[in-house]
Amino acid sequence: MGVFADLGHLIFADKADRVCEDIPESACAEQPRNAGLHIASLAATKTGDALIDPKLVLPWLLNTVGAPAAAIGLLVPLRESLALLPQIFESHWVRQLTRRKWVWVFGSAVQAVAVGTIAAVLLLFEGGWAGWLTVLSLAVFALGRSLASVTYKDVLGRTISKGHRGAVTGLAGSIAAALALAFGASIALGILPLERFWLVGALIVAAVLWALASVLFTMLHEPAGTSEDRGEDLRAIIRSARWLWSDRQFRLFCTTRALLAVTALAPPYLLLSAGQEGGRALGQLGSFVLASAFAAILGSYVWGRLSDQSSRQVLLWSAFFATIILAVSAAFSAFRPLGGAWPFLAPFALFFLQLAYQGVRQGRVIHLTDMAAPEDRAVYTAFSNTFIGLVLLVMGAFGMVADLVGTTAVLAIFAVFALAALPVGWSLEEVQRK
Repeated sequence: MGVFADLGHLIFADKADRVCEDIPESACAEQPRNAGLHIASLAATKTGDALIDPKLVLPWLLNTVGAPAAAIGLLVPLRESLALLPQIFESHWVRQLTRRKWVWVFGSAVQAVAVGTIAAVLLLFEGGWAGWLTVLSLAVFALGRSLASVTYKDVLGRTISKGHRGAVTGLAGSIAAALALAFGASIALGILPLERFWLVGALIVAAVLWALASVLFTMLHEPAGTSEDRGEDLRAIIRSARWLWSDRQFRLFCTTRALLAVTALAPPYLLLSAGQEGGRALGQLGSFVLASAFAAILGSYVWGRLSDQSSRQVLLWSAFFATIILAVSAAFSAFRPLGGAWPFLAPFALFFLQLAYQGVRQGRVIHLTDMAAPEDRAVYTAFSNTFIGLVLLVMGAFGMVADLVGTTAVLAIFAVFALAALPVGWSLEEVQRK
């Protein structure tokens, strides 16, 4: 039957699970094998993400080679924004392709080359050269990531039927989280020496994983879709934007996702509030790395399964949990009850915050995939990601807010954002029941 079909049968336990609700009949029989390939490819790329971690690993490495602080400060916003902003332009080109898996294959190959280049740079260069060449390579990485992101939900929607997509992405996330846990534990316990050579080796492993994912995805059976002859000029993009923004559900989805972006942005401020040194003191962050990995293992698969039943409910529960966790964290940071217990309790707060973050990730992916019509998934994904890219750029200003009024105030503001997501998300439709 094959290793990938066997892996896919974890999702499709019997033939009754292979009901093809919204995919072509030709893809129905291939679902177990396709699911296995999705799981393997996603697990590889997600593990790669953990190994390069722009919030921890790359900043530590750049610090060891004497890179300027300006270069280190650009890592996270550059990766996040460049991975999202170009998608509004890429989607018009993608919609002209009958088979879109090749865009994901190319995007993953670009990421593999970019990460390999970063590893070489950090072995061969020091100081400013190392810093700015890493930033340049990370920019290329982010552009490759944008190509993969703009096509993935579309390919997932063509190859895996509604009701199983969350389980596929959730299982892949849990596998990657288990490997990330092993990586974090090896750092925290001193098994992996906290030295430049060993962490550059982790980057090389990440590059190999992205290359492997690229090869595996070529084996996916994607039925040919319709090709749309849509212009890539600015007027076509503006027309698409107006059409999408007239969709009330799409507006509500984008607003909910933007408000819940705080679940991704809050961890560094949580670390700072506990008196840590952030990404530069990687050796002191073992407990936080482990907390994040445990949350990813538990959250990815559970939230993925629940998203197949109701992605709206997953987003609402995630917003509720995030509101409570951020508000309690802000209170503990400000008033320091229980004496000096907050630094000890902060990793537990991070664990629950990361559980909420995993819910947001799983819920938004499945909600958008199930909400959009098959022929519109790519453009829905592109416009929502571009919108979030702009939001993240603006939210980067919270770093200056933290300098002015402290990290506790930022955590409190984030709690308000998460709370605001509740009434907005409540108006979302139950797309799994349509």
